[in-house]
Amino acid sequence: MTMHLAGAGPTEPSLESMAAEPMFTREYEARPAEFYQRLRDTYGPVAPVDVLGVPAWLVLGYTQALDVLQDRQGRWTKHISSWPAWSDGRVPADWPLRHAFGNDCLLVSDGRKADRLRSAWILGLRPYQDRTHRQARELENTVGRYADELIDVLSEGSSGTGWADLSAQYARPLPLMVLNRMIGFADDRGDDLLMDLWRAMDAGPEAVEAMGRMYTVTAETIEAKRKTPGEDLTSYLIGADPGLSTEDLCKELILAMSMLGDFTGTLISNTAAAVIGGDHSTRESLSAGMLQETVNRVAMANPPMANISFRFAQAPVRLGRFAISVGDPVFISVAAAHMDPVFTGHMNPDSITSSRAHLAWSTGLHGCLGRDLATTITTIAIGRLFERFSALKLALPADQLPWRSSPFLRSLRSLPVEYELSGPPPGARQPAGGAPGQPANAGAQPPRSRMWRFLRGLRKDAQ
Repeated sequence: MTMHLAGAGPTEPSLESMAAEPMFTREYEARPAEFYQRLRDTYGPVAPVDVLGVPAWLVLGYTQALDVLQDRQGRWTKHISSWPAWSDGRVPADWPLRHAFGNDCLLVSDGRKADRLRSAWILGLRPYQDRTHRQARELENTVGRYADELIDVLSEGSSGTGWADLSAQYARPLPLMVLNRMIGFADDRGDDLLMDLWRAMDAGPEAVEAMGRMYTVTAETIEAKRKTPGEDLTSYLIGADPGLSTEDLCKELILAMSMLGDFTGTLISNTAAAVIGGDHSTRESLSAGMLQETVNRVAMANPPMANISFRFAQAPVRLGRFAISVGDPVFISVAAAHMDPVFTGHMNPDSITSSRAHLAWSTGLHGCLGRDLATTITTIAIGRLFERFSALKLALPADQLPWRSSPFLRSLRSLPVEYELSGPPPGARQPAGGAPGQPANAGAQPPRSRMWRFLRGLRKDAQ
């Protein structure tokens, strides 16, 4: 339980005075449950950790995480100006998360700015999340079409059986392709932008240049939509709040591509891995045709957003065993909260449905606005996968799958599988048409963009 403090007592240790536990270690990446349990045993529901060189409080307890996220008494803020270490220069100039926290977008906004941006997002996303709108139904068709195209490409040239990486060749590109179409990028720019987005998200040597190109293309698209609006997310955001600057909109759209795209790709991957790897309850829900239940179980058991962005205390607060000082950064571990006996103790393992009280989508004023969109993309992607393949088997033992742990997301680096198609392989049937990689009658002809050459290259590397 969180309590307001009139002031920290003289024996209360400050965050800076404690020996912070390094967070992103091999133990964290390979055995997160053991990492969280060790911290819980040592410190209780809140622990001092080192986040890539910056000390913060890590919230492990479900009750404490829920309390901070719901923030019913207004004791927490996301705004970076409330962090003394940021204001007085104690955050290293080369801190890997500096760009994310200094971006002044909805992810790190509070107050009137956040309310304004959230209102624009609610209106902008509504046509895609409300099935009474034509765009929502068209979106579902688009997801299915792109899923078929990706499956065709990864299995091209096979005799109906083969090997594929379902993360790189299916789960990661699919939501980015859908967002590309939603945002309304020009056909000759969108695919290159997706390649740059991958580079930026993977934080490799080309990440900075890729991010620069993304901003340029996104800003040009926003300006074009101001002059000629269309039926796309960019135009809807402009229409929802014409006073938002191009810079503000650019930050928000890149945030959507980075966060929603990577989150959804991770959820697709994690769901596929759980079903293929033999998770009993997940397979049962899929067998019963309960796709949304399948996705919900995975979001709860293995949340893509393992940790939620910093909150800063606006007044002295007791959280768990510790006194949190004004301005202290608090990092909320959704993954750890879902392992807390306070949360797991109320579950019925024999229930046909799982809890909706989990925190995979956050909660409170900062709950995920794209929840329905991400769920729709994921359920269609998983449904299509198990319609198109009659057999899928992990090519590695489940406990040897390689994980890509970032400060926020926990996703698979690759999901290698052996597959067997349920129908004739590509080339033996007429393509459905309308996919972005090639014309409807193209068969196995070369693709027309760098992205599709890249995806075909992954297929060849796998052979």
